[in-house]
Amino acid sequence: MIGWIKNINKKYPEFWKKYLLTFEEKSNRYVSIALETTGLDSEKDSILSIAAISIVNNTISIGNNFEINISQSDTSEQSSSIPTAKKEEIEALELFLNYIENAILIGHRIYFDVEIINNALDKIDCGRLKNEAFDIEIMYKKLHDLNDDKSFSLDELVSFYKIPKAKVSTPDEAFSIALLFLKLKSKLGII
Repeated sequence: MIGWIKNINKKYPEFWKKYLLTFEEKSNRYVSIALETTGLDSEKDSILSIAAISIVNNTISIGNNFEINISQSDTSEQSSSIPTAKKEEIEALELFLNYIENAILIGHRIYFDVEIINNALDKIDCGRLKNEAFDIEIMYKKLHDLNDDKSFSLDELVSFYKIPKAKVSTPDEAFSIALLFLKLKSKLGII
Protein backbone atom coordinates (compact mmCIF):
# COMPACT_ATOMS: atom_id res chain seq x y z
CA MET A 1 0.00 0.00 0.00
CA ILE A 2 2.90 2.39 0.64
CA GLY A 3 3.96 2.17 -3.03
CA TRP A 4 0.44 3.07 -4.12
CA ILE A 5 0.40 6.16 -1.90
CA LYS A 6 3.85 7.12 -3.18
CA ASN A 7 2.58 7.01 -6.79
CA ILE A 8 -0.46 9.15 -6.02
CA ASN A 9 1.67 11.79 -4.37
CA LYS A 10 4.43 11.64 -6.96
CA LYS A 11 5.32 15.05 -8.33
CA TYR A 12 5.23 14.90 -12.12
CA PRO A 13 6.45 17.66 -14.45
CA GLU A 14 3.69 20.10 -15.45
CA PHE A 15 3.85 19.10 -19.13
CA TRP A 16 3.13 15.47 -18.13
CA LYS A 17 0.09 16.51 -16.09
CA LYS A 18 -1.16 18.57 -19.05
CA TYR A 19 -0.69 15.55 -21.36
CA LEU A 20 -2.69 13.30 -19.02
CA LEU A 21 -5.58 15.77 -18.98
CA THR A 22 -6.03 15.36 -22.76
CA PHE A 23 -7.34 11.82 -22.16
CA GLU A 24 -10.55 13.04 -20.55
CA GLU A 25 -12.09 12.81 -24.04
CA LYS A 26 -11.59 10.31 -26.87
CA SER A 27 -9.62 11.57 -29.84
CA ASN A 28 -10.73 11.55 -33.47
CA ARG A 29 -7.14 12.22 -34.54
CA TYR A 30 -4.42 9.84 -35.61
CA VAL A 31 -0.75 10.78 -35.57
CA SER A 32 1.76 8.97 -37.73
CA ILE A 33 5.16 8.92 -36.04
CA ALA A 34 8.69 7.99 -37.07
CA LEU A 35 11.78 8.03 -34.91
CA GLU A 36 15.46 7.89 -35.65
CA THR A 37 17.42 6.33 -32.80
CA THR A 38 21.04 5.53 -32.00
CA GLY A 39 20.22 1.80 -32.16
CA LEU A 40 17.60 -0.85 -31.57
CA ASP A 41 17.96 -1.32 -27.81
CA SER A 42 15.15 0.67 -26.21
CA GLU A 43 16.88 0.47 -22.82
CA LYS A 44 20.31 1.77 -23.87
CA ASP A 45 19.79 3.76 -27.06
CA SER A 46 18.60 7.35 -27.45
CA ILE A 47 16.22 9.22 -29.71
CA LEU A 48 17.93 11.32 -32.40
CA SER A 49 14.82 12.71 -34.09
CA ILE A 50 11.05 12.51 -33.98
CA ALA A 51 8.69 13.32 -36.83
CA ALA A 52 4.91 13.17 -36.77
CA ILE A 53 1.99 14.14 -38.95
CA SER A 54 -1.72 14.38 -38.10
CA ILE A 55 -4.50 12.48 -39.81
CA VAL A 56 -8.04 13.74 -39.26
CA ASN A 57 -11.14 12.56 -41.13
CA ASN A 58 -9.02 10.39 -43.45
CA THR A 59 -6.97 13.42 -44.47
CA ILE A 60 -3.27 13.88 -43.85
CA SER A 61 -2.79 17.37 -42.48
CA ILE A 62 0.44 18.40 -44.18
CA GLY A 63 0.44 21.74 -42.37
CA ASN A 64 -0.04 20.06 -38.99
CA ASN A 65 3.22 18.23 -38.57
CA PHE A 66 5.98 17.90 -36.00
CA GLU A 67 9.71 17.50 -36.41
CA ILE A 68 12.54 17.78 -33.91
CA ASN A 69 16.17 16.70 -33.78
CA ILE A 70 17.88 15.94 -30.49
CA SER A 71 21.57 16.60 -30.09
CA GLN A 72 23.60 13.79 -28.57
CA SER A 73 26.43 16.05 -27.47
CA ASP A 74 27.00 15.98 -23.73
CA THR A 75 28.75 19.34 -23.69
CA SER A 76 27.09 21.87 -21.45
CA GLU A 77 27.76 25.17 -19.84
CA GLN A 78 29.54 24.78 -16.54
CA SER A 79 26.78 26.63 -14.67
CA SER A 80 24.21 23.97 -15.55
CA SER A 81 23.93 20.69 -13.68
CA ILE A 82 21.96 19.05 -16.53
CA PRO A 83 23.90 18.17 -19.72
CA THR A 84 22.73 19.96 -22.87
CA ALA A 85 21.70 16.69 -24.54
CA LYS A 86 19.47 15.83 -21.58
CA LYS A 87 17.85 19.31 -21.66
CA GLU A 88 17.18 18.94 -25.38
CA GLU A 89 15.63 15.50 -24.86
CA ILE A 90 13.33 16.80 -22.10
CA GLU A 91 12.27 19.77 -24.26
CA ALA A 92 11.72 17.47 -27.26
CA LEU A 93 9.56 15.09 -25.24
CA GLU A 94 7.53 17.98 -23.86
CA LEU A 95 6.92 19.38 -27.36
CA PHE A 96 6.11 15.91 -28.70
CA LEU A 97 3.54 15.22 -25.97
CA ASN A 98 1.98 18.64 -26.54
CA TYR A 99 1.67 17.74 -30.22
CA ILE A 100 0.26 14.20 -29.94
CA GLU A 101 -2.04 14.80 -26.98
CA ASN A 102 -4.54 11.90 -26.88
CA ALA A 103 -4.25 10.92 -30.57
CA ILE A 104 -4.02 7.32 -31.69
CA LEU A 105 -0.41 6.73 -32.72
CA ILE A 106 0.45 5.05 -36.01
CA GLY A 107 3.84 3.63 -36.91
CA HIS A 108 5.93 0.91 -38.47
CA ARG A 109 6.94 -1.37 -35.62
CA ILE A 110 5.33 1.23 -33.37
CA TYR A 111 5.88 -0.78 -30.22
CA PHE A 112 9.64 -0.13 -30.39
CA ASP A 113 8.99 3.60 -30.84
CA VAL A 114 6.59 3.65 -27.89
CA GLU A 115 9.02 1.70 -25.72
CA ILE A 116 12.01 3.95 -26.41
CA ILE A 117 9.82 7.02 -25.75
CA ASN A 118 8.58 5.41 -22.53
CA ASN A 119 12.15 4.76 -21.41
CA ALA A 120 13.08 8.38 -22.10
CA LEU A 121 9.99 9.54 -20.17
CA ASP A 122 10.87 7.26 -17.29
CA LYS A 123 14.31 8.87 -17.03
CA ILE A 124 12.66 12.25 -16.40
CA ASP A 125 10.19 10.89 -13.84
CA CYS A 126 7.11 10.73 -16.04
CA GLY A 127 4.76 7.82 -16.65
CA ARG A 128 4.28 5.80 -19.81
CA LEU A 129 2.48 6.96 -22.96
CA LYS A 130 -1.29 6.49 -22.65
CA ASN A 131 -2.07 6.63 -26.38
CA GLU A 132 -3.55 3.74 -28.30
CA ALA A 133 -1.30 2.59 -31.15
CA PHE A 134 -1.69 0.90 -34.54
CA ASP A 135 1.20 -0.79 -36.30
CA ILE A 136 1.03 -0.77 -40.11
CA GLU A 137 3.06 -3.99 -40.36
CA ILE A 138 0.53 -5.81 -38.14
CA MET A 139 -2.35 -4.25 -40.09
CA TYR A 140 -0.78 -5.52 -43.34
CA LYS A 141 -0.40 -9.03 -41.89
CA LYS A 142 -4.00 -9.01 -40.68
CA LEU A 143 -5.30 -7.87 -44.07
CA HIS A 144 -3.41 -10.64 -45.86
CA ASP A 145 -4.04 -13.23 -43.12
CA LEU A 146 -0.32 -13.78 -42.53
CA ASN A 147 0.43 -15.59 -39.30
CA ASP A 148 4.11 -16.28 -39.80
CA ASP A 149 7.05 -14.42 -38.29
CA LYS A 150 8.04 -12.80 -41.58
CA SER A 151 8.83 -9.12 -41.20
CA PHE A 152 8.06 -6.45 -43.77
CA SER A 153 10.21 -3.37 -44.02
CA LEU A 154 8.66 0.02 -44.60
CA ASP A 155 10.17 0.00 -48.11
CA GLU A 156 8.49 -3.34 -48.88
CA LEU A 157 5.10 -2.10 -47.72
CA VAL A 158 5.45 1.17 -49.62
CA SER A 159 6.45 -0.74 -52.75
CA PHE A 160 3.55 -3.18 -52.43
CA TYR A 161 1.03 -0.33 -52.36
CA LYS A 162 2.84 1.64 -55.09
CA ILE A 163 3.44 4.62 -52.82
CA PRO A 164 6.44 6.72 -53.85
CA LYS A 165 9.44 5.53 -51.89
CA ALA A 166 10.30 7.74 -48.94
CA LYS A 167 13.63 9.42 -48.77
CA VAL A 168 15.81 8.61 -45.82
CA SER A 169 14.44 11.27 -43.51
CA THR A 170 12.25 10.88 -40.47
CA PRO A 171 9.52 13.27 -41.77
CA ASP A 172 9.35 11.37 -45.07
CA GLU A 173 8.93 8.11 -43.16
CA ALA A 174 6.12 9.59 -41.06
CA PHE A 175 4.37 10.71 -44.26
CA SER A 176 4.79 7.26 -45.89
CA ILE A 177 3.42 5.61 -42.75
CA ALA A 178 0.41 7.96 -42.85
CA LEU A 179 -0.28 7.04 -46.50
CA LEU A 180 0.05 3.33 -45.76
CA PHE A 181 -2.21 3.66 -42.74
CA LEU A 182 -4.99 5.28 -44.78
CA LYS A 183 -4.78 2.52 -47.42
CA LEU A 184 -4.75 -0.27 -44.82
CA LYS A 185 -7.46 1.38 -42.71
CA SER A 186 -9.74 1.55 -45.74
CA LYS A 187 -9.06 -2.06 -46.79
CA LEU A 188 -9.60 -3.34 -43.23
CA GLY A 189 -12.82 -1.33 -42.86
CA ILE A 190 -11.62 0.60 -39.81
CA ILE A 191 -13.78 3.64 -39.19
